[in-house]
Amino acid sequence: MAIPPSTAASPARATAGDVPRYGPALALLATLFFMWGFISVINGTLLPHLRSVFELSYFQTGLIESVWFIGYLLASLPAAKLIERIGYQRALTTGLLVMTTGSLGMILAAYLVSYPVTVASLFVVSCGIALLQVAANPYVAVIGPPDSSERRLTLVQAFNTTGDVLAIIFGKYLILARTTGGTTAQGTQLTHAQRVADAQATELPYLIVAVVLAILALLIARAKLPALGAATARVSAEARRGLSLFDHRNLILGCVGIALCVLAEIGVGSYFINFVSQPSVANLTQEHAASYLMLFWGGMMVGRFAGAALMRSIAPERVLALFAILATAGSLVAVFVPGPAAMYGLITVGLGLSLMFPAIFALAIRGLGPLTEEGSGLLIMSIAGGALASLQGKIGDLYGLHWGFLVTAACSLYVLFYALWGSKPTHALPPPQLDA
Repeated sequence: MAIPPSTAASPARATAGDVPRYGPALALLATLFFMWGFISVINGTLLPHLRSVFELSYFQTGLIESVWFIGYLLASLPAAKLIERIGYQRALTTGLLVMTTGSLGMILAAYLVSYPVTVASLFVVSCGIALLQVAANPYVAVIGPPDSSERRLTLVQAFNTTGDVLAIIFGKYLILARTTGGTTAQGTQLTHAQRVADAQATELPYLIVAVVLAILALLIARAKLPALGAATARVSAEARRGLSLFDHRNLILGCVGIALCVLAEIGVGSYFINFVSQPSVANLTQEHAASYLMLFWGGMMVGRFAGAALMRSIAPERVLALFAILATAGSLVAVFVPGPAAMYGLITVGLGLSLMFPAIFALAIRGLGPLTEEGSGLLIMSIAGGALASLQGKIGDLYGLHWGFLVTAACSLYVLFYALWGSKPTHALPPPQLDA
């Protein structure tokens, strides 16, 4: 990957020999990536569960996911400002405590069998994750040599998808397997008593999540993390006056890419269980379908580890293009090929989507220099593109779920365009610095 001269030559940036100093910090940050991946993907089993509990349409189910991503939209830019005021470490701790509060709210929602409290609690959790993402993604990207930032972020994001895989196992056995709706054929009518019992099955899972988040917040608060230096800390208004995020094509087009790759990922993850449960596809119960959803997220995990390895010898833009082609092909199989082959096409999409978020993020903040924090906030705000998954649900209600995966194919084709042209940086600035 070609690096602008100002980026490659900066003496203030950490060198390859410096990276081991940040090893413990990277390991601790990997636990954050794991945890927010875990919590996000619980939605893959939670949404079909809520659909049966509250008797929702696909569109109404998608609206729950939309509210989740509105949290990213509203919290991301304030998160960047908060980081400037209190620093990265306190911001990470705050994000974990916000997520803990939302998880406790999910316990209350289960006890009350309340749809509004459920939606509000998920919104709070998503705001906490947005704060973590704004802080942790740029931190990992700039913590080592600039020529390996894409590989480093992809590698740490692989732990995010490890959390995704374990979340499916967690949701399968602690939510779906313990409910009537999760263990009967799709379309089975539940009694009021069964729906109440199913709703309260989420109390234990979210209690476990809340305890783990609280412990992790304590660990982060007490850890010794290296601070980002003056170039990415607060910069005076005078210094910023001549700088604009809109001068950086790779950032602006990268925001669109983040929005669309998240839309594709959430669209598949949210509707996978309902899709493959259909008699025309694999005719499975929701509990059994969750096992195949685990393969989808497993492909995401494997793809990120494989992508990080490929980037050692191949430019990240080319690796991203290859994965985008794979995701496009898999989604078209899901649309046009009937039977179990459609399910396996979606599983393949997981492998193709795996690299998109970390690669686009790292390519998009390349050359932002002192604008890295604001650019990161803009990129994390773009995760709100996942809210459009409700429109994919509307397509499913009107025409059939399989047609909704044309959205996945279109998103993947845009990422292919970004990899081949849109990721080229313009007006590159000197890279961020790290304090020892």
